[in-house]
Amino acid sequence: MAIVGTTIFSHILPVIFGFFAFILIISGSLEENKPKLVFGVVLFIIACAFPYVVLNALI
Repeated sequence: MAIVGTTIFSHILPVIFGFFAFILIISGSLEENKPKLVFGVVLFIIACAFPYVVLNALI
């Protein structure tokens, strides 16, 4: 049986991270701000990998 908080880690937090990643990517590319763009790309990669890493550790 899964832990009760797994929905937060598998469905809610990745969406929030992905949303802010897209905002940072768009903002960084329009303003030609490289650090903001790179942070958005890194945050998007973290949002993609986050459920796999955390849920493997919890379950």
